[in-house]
Amino acid sequence: MKLSYFLHGLINFTIPLLLAPMIHRCNASAAAADPTVGFTEIPLNQSNLVLQKPYDVPLHQRYSFVGGVHRMWVYADDKPHHPTSRTQPRTEIRITGLDYSSGVWQFEGHGFVPNGTSGATVAQIHGASHGATTLILRVYAPGEMRFYSYPQVADGLYDRWFRLNIIHDVDRGMVTVFLDGEQKFQHHDQGPGDLYFKCGVYAAPANISYYMESRWRDIKIYRKL
Repeated sequence: MKLSYFLHGLINFTIPLLLAPMIHRCNASAAAADPTVGFTEIPLNQSNLVLQKPYDVPLHQRYSFVGGVHRMWVYADDKPHHPTSRTQPRTEIRITGLDYSSGVWQFEGHGFVPNGTSGATVAQIHGASHGATTLILRVYAPGEMRFYSYPQVADGLYDRWFRLNIIHDVDRGMVTVFLDGEQKFQHHDQGPGDLYFKCGVYAAPANISYYMESRWRDIKIYRKL
């Protein structure tokens, strides 16, 4: 099935403000029930999945959709997603039509990062009262996930599928991250704003590989009603 996607022109800055002291890491004993229990799934269609990619190349040169898998890749010397943007290269899915500013929301997706990709944001919550983003999850060599560039959230992520769940409780000001059903860490958010989820590849400001790729399937959005 061929999907139609639309380009989106937002400029996304990812500058954390004094986030390191607020990180609370969780060990494996934090494993719990399915993090989606108590949530209601919000149906998605193709109009909810907006592609952002380097503005000067055709979409098929940075994105494919085969067998239910969204494959996104980018090069370190690619252009940004818009001619006037000064942000880093990206090929990302922006969840649109489901922006939020209150309540409890959840992103779920199964991700895959090939060996060699480093310094790539693979998932994020865009928007905040202070700063441009609430959450940035990056993958660095040798396959570890970090909160922005701070110490690792998880490791051993190269060349395997993992299930990522991100819960944002806006009213409590808290973000919780689960990998493969285990709670990995929590942190306080940056205040409410025009918030939305993204996944794909977005180059970090420094220490990046020349080629960056991630794959995503079974992308879902949930809300606690």
